[in-house]
Amino acid sequence: MDKTGNVSTGSETQYAGQQPVDSEQKAPVEVPRFMGRQIPPLDRLLITIIPPVLIVAAVIWVIADSEGAADTIGVLRTFVTGEFTWLFVLYSLIALAVCIWAAFSKFGKVRLGGPKAKPLHGRFAWYSMLFACGQGIGLIFWSVAEPIMLRDDNPVIPAMSAGGGEEGAIVWTYFHWGLTAWAMYCVVALCLAYSHHNLGKTLTFREATVDILPKKVQRPAGVLVELLAIMATVLGLATSFGFAAMQFGSGVTSFTGIESGPVMWMIVIGAFAAVTGVSAFIGINKGMARLSGLNSVLSIVLVVAVFVFGPTLYLISTLTQTFGSFAQNFISMSFFTDFQITASSLDTWQDSWNGWWTVFIWCWVIAFSPFVAGFVARISRGRTIRDFVIGVTVVPSLIVMVWVGILGAAAVYYDDQTDRSISGQVADDTSSGLFAMLDQVPIVGTILLIVATILVATYYITSLDSGTYALGEFVTAPRKSSPFFRVLLVLSIGTVATVLLAIGGEAVVDTVQTGTIIGAFPFSFVILLMIANFVRRLKKRNKEIRRMERAVNDPDPNRVLVPNPDGEGFTEPPAEATTVASRPPGVDDTQ
Repeated sequence: MDKTGNVSTGSETQYAGQQPVDSEQKAPVEVPRFMGRQIPPLDRLLITIIPPVLIVAAVIWVIADSEGAADTIGVLRTFVTGEFTWLFVLYSLIALAVCIWAAFSKFGKVRLGGPKAKPLHGRFAWYSMLFACGQGIGLIFWSVAEPIMLRDDNPVIPAMSAGGGEEGAIVWTYFHWGLTAWAMYCVVALCLAYSHHNLGKTLTFREATVDILPKKVQRPAGVLVELLAIMATVLGLATSFGFAAMQFGSGVTSFTGIESGPVMWMIVIGAFAAVTGVSAFIGINKGMARLSGLNSVLSIVLVVAVFVFGPTLYLISTLTQTFGSFAQNFISMSFFTDFQITASSLDTWQDSWNGWWTVFIWCWVIAFSPFVAGFVARISRGRTIRDFVIGVTVVPSLIVMVWVGILGAAAVYYDDQTDRSISGQVADDTSSGLFAMLDQVPIVGTILLIVATILVATYYITSLDSGTYALGEFVTAPRKSSPFFRVLLVLSIGTVATVLLAIGGEAVVDTVQTGTIIGAFPFSFVILLMIANFVRRLKKRNKEIRRMERAVNDPDPNRVLVPNPDGEGFTEPPAEATTVASRPPGVDDTQ
C-alpha cells in the first residue's frame, strides 16, 4: 500500500476496498460522479437524530399547551413582520434579479450536467412535475380564497370607478403566486442543480452553501444548514398533509353531503399515505411523472370547463384587464413594504396588510423551498440555465395567471350574483372557497366538484412524493435513499399529521404551520448565503472548472477521478490505474 492508501498490484492500482474489474464487464459509471465531502460519522448521527427529536418535542409542546404555543408563535410572527418586512421584500427582489442575470448573461448557455447531458424528461412531463410539487396544492386553496378575501381591501392598485377592489384582488393573487414566488423557488433550485449536476456535490443545502465560508466553520455550519432544511421539510409537509385532509373532506362534503370530521381526516391521511408510498417506491419516472400528468390533464379540464360553462365574456374581459394591470403595477407591488407601520411599534402582525399576505406567502415559499427546489433540481438535468430559469419561472407564472384569472374571477362574478354567499363561506372555512364557486357553475358544477376534490388529492400526493425524495437526499447523501426508506419517511410524515389532527384538530395544525413559516426567517439567511456562493462559483468558472464539469459527467468506467479531501477539485491517477468508480471508499455506487 502506498502513501495515498492505494494498493499497488504490479502495473495496476486498486483503490482500497475495491476490486479490479475486467474492462469488458464494466458498466458505465453513474453520473454525476461524487466529488463532494464525506460526512463524518458524528455529523451524520446529528443530522439523523436531532430533527426527529426536535420535531417530536415541538409537537408535544403544541399539543400540551396549544394556547401558550400559539401565543408565543404569534409574538414571533409579529416581531418578524414588524421588523423584517423589508428583508422579505429585498429577498424576493434578489431572487428575481439573480434568475434574470443567470438566464440572460453568458452563463445562460451552461448546461446542467455538462455539455453532453440530455434532458431526463420531456417538456410536458417536466412542467407537470415542477408545477405539481411547487404550487399545485397552494393554488387549489388560494385561487378563489385570496381574490374573495382581498376584493374589498388591497393596496397599491386603485379601486375601479364603482368603488370595488376586484381588479386589485386578482392582480395581487397573480403577484403572490406567480413570477416572484416562482423565482424564489427557481433560484434555490438553480443553486442546488449546478452544485450537484456540474460539480458533483450531493443534492443538499450543505454542499451548495458552505464553500463560501471560512474552512474552520464549514463543518458545523453544514450540520446546522442541513438540520434546518430537514426540519422545514418534515414540518411543512406534515402540516400541509393535515390541511389537505381537511380540504379534501370539504370537497367530499360539497357533492355528497357527508360531514367532514376527524374520522374522514384519518381515512384521507391513510389513503394519501398509501398512494404516495407506492409512488415513492416505484420511482420518479413512473410514479411522480404519471401522477403529475394526471394533475395537468384534470387541471386543464377544470379551467376550460369553468371558462366555457361559466361567465365567458366576463372572464375574457377580466383576463385582458388584469394582465395589463399586473404588468403596470408589478414594480410597485414588488417594492411595497407598508412603511407606515414602522412609524410606531406593531402590536400584532394582524395590523399589517403584509403580515396577512405578502410576508406570510413569502415565508411560506421560503419554508417550502428545501423540498420543492431539491426536487426541481433533481429532475432538471440536461437543461441549460436559460432554459431552466424560463421553464421554472415564466411558464408556471403564465399558468398561474390563467388559472387565477378564470377561477378567481368566476368566484367574484358568482359572489356578486349570490349576494356575497361565496364570501360568507370563505369567511367560515377558507378551504371551501373553490368548491363554493364550482357549485355555482351551471350544467357541469357537480362534475367539477368531483374533479377539484380529486385534484386536492393528486396535487398533495405529488407534493409529498417530491418532498420525500428531497428529504431522503438530505438525510442519506451521498448515498441514494432506498425505496423502503422513502416509504418510511412517508409513513413518518403521515403519523405526525395524524397526531396533530387527532389530538388538536385544525387549531394545532395551524399553530405548527405558522411556526414552520416563522422558521423561514433564519432559513432566508441560509438561502442568501447559498445564492452568493452560486454567483461566486459561476464567476470563477474557468477552463479548469469546465474541465471538471465534463469529467464529473463522463460515464466512461475506464476514467478514474479521485475527489480531493477538501471537496474541491479532483485528481486523475495514471492511465494504467483501474477502478470501478470515482467514489471514495465506503460509498456504494449501487445504492
